[in-house]
Amino acid sequence: MHPAFSVIFLTTLIGVGQGFFLALFTVESYAAFGLLPAQDGSYYGTGSLLALAFLIAGLIASFFHLGRPERAWRAATRWRTSWLSREVIVLPAFMATLSLYGAAHLWDFNADLGLLPSGVPVKLTFVLGVLATLFAFLLFICTGMIYACLRFLREWHTPLTVINYILLGGASGFLLASVHAAFSAPVLLPFLVGWTLILLVLAFVGRVASLIRNRRLKPKSTLQSAIGVKHPKIVQKTQGAMGGSFNTREFFHGQPASLLRSVRWLFLLLVFAIPAPLLLLVLSGEVSVDLLLLAFVVQYVGLLFERWFFFAQANHPQNLYYQSVA
Repeated sequence: MHPAFSVIFLTTLIGVGQGFFLALFTVESYAAFGLLPAQDGSYYGTGSLLALAFLIAGLIASFFHLGRPERAWRAATRWRTSWLSREVIVLPAFMATLSLYGAAHLWDFNADLGLLPSGVPVKLTFVLGVLATLFAFLLFICTGMIYACLRFLREWHTPLTVINYILLGGASGFLLASVHAAFSAPVLLPFLVGWTLILLVLAFVGRVASLIRNRRLKPKSTLQSAIGVKHPKIVQKTQGAMGGSFNTREFFHGQPASLLRSVRWLFLLLVFAIPAPLLLLVLSGEVSVDLLLLAFVVQYVGLLFERWFFFAQANHPQNLYYQSVA
């Protein structure tokens, strides 16, 4: 498939925002039970604003691949059958809930709504956080299922697509949360960096599993089955046109196999191999904002390459008909 850069930025940016919020709410949940030091409202409020900024940036990026942006609202009308429509509904719902969560912390509007059986108070931000967490995971599922539901694109049609969206978004979001903590709450760094490493390892396992699976895929269609001719030797001489077409531009990346191999090794290096030792340095006591910032920037650049590879690797069956130009 031909990767659209607007979609690449959309999926990576909102993934960071989702993962960042999940990190914030994880800290708040642990603190509520006394497992982490309590933080003031500004920590959660500023973190929510930063997560919201990434979500807004992703939303803006999504408009660049629309032919008629003024009609974007119509995308939500097919929610019964379309994962894209569901994503269009869930993303604003998540952003709205996240905004309320951050505002409640910033303005210290955090009333007790009851008590758990253990005696822990149920605060308003906790209820909003649970609701936003549900929306965050629904958004991960909707975004991943847009591609995983396409049976004819076998590289995408696997549960690993959704799993990798969740794990890569979670790892990048927790890494950004570590950067945020380095500025505002260093005491949380061992916890957040530790979880970032765990998610990074899980994401590595999931992404490598998908690479191995896709490499072993064997095409179900051939030129013979595509045109109904059983002759053992069929060679396509032309696609029937003198130049390129929509089909050749939008359903094939047009890059040599060598470039795909280079991009694959590059994103594995940038997303996993470089950030991991930097995080281990921080975990060992080398508390440096510069190290964490470097790890996040390098990883996000790697995620851009990873998402490009994800789209480019998908081989549309129609490419059987468009292998050469006259």
